[in-house]
Amino acid sequence: MPKPTKRDLTSAALLFAALGDPTRLMLVRQLSEGGPASISVLAEQQDMTRQGVTKHLQVLAAAGIIDGSRQGREQVWTLNPKRLGEGRRHLDVIAAGWDEALERFKKLVEE
Repeated sequence: MPKPTKRDLTSAALLFAALGDPTRLMLVRQLSEGGPASISVLAEQQDMTRQGVTKHLQVLAAAGIIDGSRQGREQVWTLNPKRLGEGRRHLDVIAAGWDEALERFKKLVEE
């Protein structure tokens, strides 16, 4: 696997920082389970004001995790699965590194 560039790592850090907030993580989960939703629907399910939800959605959108589009008078938000896939690939690389380190440690202990 090619070594990630500084730009790749900066992009990943933005993604994980956005997902590091419990409210934003719950919004991502809502969109994942329920599909596209308006701010009104998301706010109702979060027991938050529309303004509070909007701020969290803007962070998720800036990180590329969600996309918003106008449908009539409503702004409707959807997940960007490609962006979430990028995050998963970063985690897979980290997990593989841990697996390799544990295997080396096991061999060392067994010797």
